[in-house]
Amino acid sequence: MTYRDRPVVGVIDYQTGNSQSVVYALDFLGVPNRLLKTADELSGVDRIILPGVGSAGTTMEYLNSAGWPGALRPLVAEGDMPFLGICVGLQVLFESSVEQDATCLGWLPGSVRPFSPEKVRVPQMGWNQVRRSSEHPFLAALPDDGYFYFVNSYYAEPARKADVAATTDYGVEFVSVVARGNIMATQFHTEKSGNLGLDLLERFAKLPEGELC
Repeated sequence: MTYRDRPVVGVIDYQTGNSQSVVYALDFLGVPNRLLKTADELSGVDRIILPGVGSAGTTMEYLNSAGWPGALRPLVAEGDMPFLGICVGLQVLFESSVEQDATCLGWLPGSVRPFSPEKVRVPQMGWNQVRRSSEHPFLAALPDDGYFYFVNSYYAEPARKADVAATTDYGVEFVSVVARGNIMATQFHTEKSGNLGLDLLERFAKLPEGELC
């Protein structure tokens, strides 16, 4: 099998993101990938990762300025291109975020709210347990007692229970993975979560599109 015979993963690059760390992880796994600065560079890309570090409003400002929402909606939200959001990349999938009063992509119904600093230290920073609650193929190999690395002050509240793929406790039970068909996202950093995180990245890169229905 040649390099081009395998799906090419496009990693969206933006200034406040951790795109290069995701690229390093994909390179380590031998996954064909390209760093994408604008939507004009989508040609030849088979699936997309949107990494995230920073705020929802700033992330959406960049995505809008680079033409990403208009380019990706027909391919991902209305099509079948596999998409993986990481951290803020999960949060912007929803309709809105309290953070910076951001209007987000709106591919999934729901909103994003902050943890209460009266209950827990904010941001959550460190390892926490993820419990699978979905049979989505992206999570097929996820162990019940797996720990992943989080850095987040906000969490998503999906309007559809079926979109919740895994949960985590941090003062409240919150959604740590969402999955609907070809749209997948993790609140934790897969690229910083050791072998379990790398396994999820590799699974995303290799999942047959026919399984993502």
